[in-house]
Amino acid sequence: MTTRIQIDHRAAGASSQRTAAGASSEQTAPGASPGIPVRHPEKAHRPDHPIARKPAWIRVKAPTHPIYAETRDLMRRNRLVTVCEEAACPNIGECWSKRHATMMIMGEVCTRACSFCNVRTGQPDTLDAGEPERVADAVARLGLLHVVVTSVDRDDLPDGGARHFAAVILAIRAAAPGTTVEVLTPDFLRKPGAVEIVAEARPDVFNHNLETVPRLYPAIRPGARYYQSLRLLDRVKQINPAIFTKSGMMVGLGEARTEIMQVMDDLRTAEVDFLTLGQYLQPTIKHAAVESFVTPEDFAGYASIARAKGFLLVSATPLTRSSYHADSDFAALRAAREAALAGP
Repeated sequence: MTTRIQIDHRAAGASSQRTAAGASSEQTAPGASPGIPVRHPEKAHRPDHPIARKPAWIRVKAPTHPIYAETRDLMRRNRLVTVCEEAACPNIGECWSKRHATMMIMGEVCTRACSFCNVRTGQPDTLDAGEPERVADAVARLGLLHVVVTSVDRDDLPDGGARHFAAVILAIRAAAPGTTVEVLTPDFLRKPGAVEIVAEARPDVFNHNLETVPRLYPAIRPGARYYQSLRLLDRVKQINPAIFTKSGMMVGLGEARTEIMQVMDDLRTAEVDFLTLGQYLQPTIKHAAVESFVTPEDFAGYASIARAKGFLLVSATPLTRSSYHADSDFAALRAAREAALAGP
């Protein structure tokens, strides 16, 4: 079976929290424009940025496939929260119609307040100790060949949630030994030893997204540090060179072409194997504005340059997201490494 799920488990009570805090029932934060929910209280007093009309190459069809509803119902029954919904991913219709859903562990509330992200900001709940086993059970029952595990940032935890990530990986290995595991982690800023804990659990792919160019970090990713993210990816390779490393960034936030090239070079210096590039899409009027819509032709140009710089695999399209088509991409990534090792 080729179904893929990307595990983004948020706590056991996530479904009830979602019902209470869904888009239709969220209250408006004090001082916010009408319709801006309390999920982003830190953005309530920011100036409005009108959402630009998307070009034809960005638009996607509304989900109507019956399997979409089945996937949604499965997520509800298993009390899973998906990053597909929380991050307002444009690919949800396509992915869920193929029973692909990206799950998020450690709750649905993030301790960061990135200006591009639609995930709720606030004080998270305590970790759910039963979550690793529930994730593993879902993976085994669905017969998944590849699973992606991501999370919110948990700056409130001494290890940033690293041990929880490791517990999920180990539980999946025990319940579904034939499933390959990809993690998409936070940066573990000021969490000594956290990267080592996750890497030593031996995921097949260790993904951490740089998201944007260094110049834009103060405005776009203010709680993070560009070189911390690079060091994390480099450290994974030091711990275990066999682990594939992966990183992604958004374009359309005002970055220059030369800055994108520099990020590529930085990632290759850290021996990152797989690069993803996608168009930034603005979730609400309180989020960072889209400065430009990059054409499919320009994405193809970036992909060509990235391959020339030595990445084993590159995915660069307007709708590319870090876990989009992750199952088939992993197969291609593994084949690319085998071909490189075989030589001419």
